[in-house]
Amino acid sequence: MSEYNGAMMQYFHWYTPADGSLWKQLAEKAEQLAEAGITSLWLPPAYKGASGGHDVGYGVYDLFDLGEFDQKGSVRTKYGTRDEYLAAIKAVQKSGMRVYADVVFNHKLGADEAEEFSATPFNPNNRHEPIGEMQTIKAWTHFNFPGRNNKYSELRWHWWHFNAADYNALDDQTDAIYLFEGKTFDDSVDLDKGNFDYLMGCNLDINNPDVQKELFHWGEWYLETTGVDGFRFDATKHVKSDFFLDWLNHVRQHSNKKLFAVGEYWSGNSEALKHFLKVTEGNMMLFDVNLHYNFARAGKKGKDFNMQTIFDNTLVKDHPTLAVTLVSNHDTQPLQSLESVVEAWFKPLAYALILLRKEGYPCIFAADYYGAHYKDKGKDGNEYEIHMPSHKWMIDNFLKARRDHAWGEQHDYFDHPNCVGWTRTGNDDHPGGMAVLLSNGEEGKKHMETGSPNTTYFDITEHRNETIETNNDGWGEFRCKAGSVSVWVPK
Repeated sequence: MSEYNGAMMQYFHWYTPADGSLWKQLAEKAEQLAEAGITSLWLPPAYKGASGGHDVGYGVYDLFDLGEFDQKGSVRTKYGTRDEYLAAIKAVQKSGMRVYADVVFNHKLGADEAEEFSATPFNPNNRHEPIGEMQTIKAWTHFNFPGRNNKYSELRWHWWHFNAADYNALDDQTDAIYLFEGKTFDDSVDLDKGNFDYLMGCNLDINNPDVQKELFHWGEWYLETTGVDGFRFDATKHVKSDFFLDWLNHVRQHSNKKLFAVGEYWSGNSEALKHFLKVTEGNMMLFDVNLHYNFARAGKKGKDFNMQTIFDNTLVKDHPTLAVTLVSNHDTQPLQSLESVVEAWFKPLAYALILLRKEGYPCIFAADYYGAHYKDKGKDGNEYEIHMPSHKWMIDNFLKARRDHAWGEQHDYFDHPNCVGWTRTGNDDHPGGMAVLLSNGEEGKKHMETGSPNTTYFDITEHRNETIETNNDGWGEFRCKAGSVSVWVPK
């Protein structure tokens, strides 16, 4: 990875309006995002989901329908039509940014017909424990995509293309995961619930030759159709890990493109993440889940959180070249399935920690950047109104500092439980470097070395109005306000 590896943005959130406008909006904003310092965009799943024009994209119905066919009550997806999607990709790439597509290989939902076959019910919380005999079940497993009518692919999916489902129309009282006759749960998946192969819907049998052939064919078709620069893989802990390596090798060879790849392995078990990185031989990055959890804890505990431990158990500490660092995402936002909120006061500190350091490939979340306002039901069944404030001004300033000043050696000053900092020494093309200081407690100050003697620095966050001058040896006493961050760059 080069010294400057840019910054990614997740250009959607769970509650992005379902009005079909996202692709058009993106085409209009591409130049502006590139100028701000974004170098790549992770876009939402672009294919038709079971809820048609309202589906976020993770309830996969038809991978080949990018908003082209009248299926599930809509031609367009939640984000727009196929033509608008392809135009948005072109606009993004023309502005100099890369595009990463969101891919779900784990499951399908919204089948067109039900089928009867044999299956064994298993305990949903222990996939090693059968809770009944093999029996005839009726499940929605036949996908024939009538709206697409065999265009791009002729495969019709049947029950034997899957290995499990969680619904039996002949017995809707039993809470079970039904393992289909002749099938097994995959090994080489996360060990939660005994075996976490099954997540939802109709679980793809990745070992089925038809399924493998179809996913390889789809990868070729998708790259030829869209020209994307890489992929974000959903739910990787539920899919046989070496399949991603096989699929990536196949599409990289077919397209003759390097193709970026990052997986969502949502687990706080750092050993599980390291194992996945080993199996995929460093061909994929992973989102740094534990870093997010550290940010969430730090925001809630305030001055009682020891900032010296902010990088403990993180990928960015142990595998910096394979870590995509993040503050929040669509799953962690309020009222979502993995809700894990980083408090608003701590977000500027968290973004400084991912955007202004040498290690990791940072990912900015659209709802943190633009803000978000929505209503939804919580797990208790009550409706809540959520307002996520915009941090755009601060993030834009950090991006500018990242591009112009985050160069050269990094000196860390993580020597106090509440006040930590670091400096970057700069290089010939980017002289002066910068100094970053943040505190989760009282006002902070720290003697730090920038490598630039007799240089005047100012705080781009505007939290502090004074300037600071380094001495003959390039050292200065840098300051920040209580519960705040200051980023000092040469005047």
